[in-house]
Amino acid sequence: MQARIKWVQDATFLGEAGSGHAVVMDGPPEHGGRNLGARPMEMLLLGMGGCTAFDVVHILKKSRQPVTDCVAELEAERANKDPKVFTSIHVHFIVTGSGLDEKRVARAVSLSADKYCSASIMLGKTATITHDYEIREA
Repeated sequence: MQARIKWVQDATFLGEAGSGHAVVMDGPPEHGGRNLGARPMEMLLLGMGGCTAFDVVHILKKSRQPVTDCVAELEAERANKDPKVFTSIHVHFIVTGSGLDEKRVARAVSLSADKYCSASIMLGKTATITHDYEIREA
């Protein structure tokens, strides 16, 4: 896996992934940014959310669950002093489908958290990560 970060100006950077996709990252005005993109730490949180949501959907589809939507809402706390690492992250999944089996949803969330989501497991070295879920009927 590769990535390239290019300074654009002030506190704006362009991140280019090895897959060919690009994202803009920028700082807040009080740090010289123009608020043109997500902050780098927000990108970490987004990456974790994307990783675990991908896992949950993939596991549910593999177990032939009729999942039609999955939203992962994340809330994180950071340390007050540098380095301001994440100290706690909570993920709330909203899984939608027709007749989803609650045990399979719980299992998908657990498997992602404990076995498959590389981002969650890595961030779990500094942060306490918790999960919960709700199931909505499609």
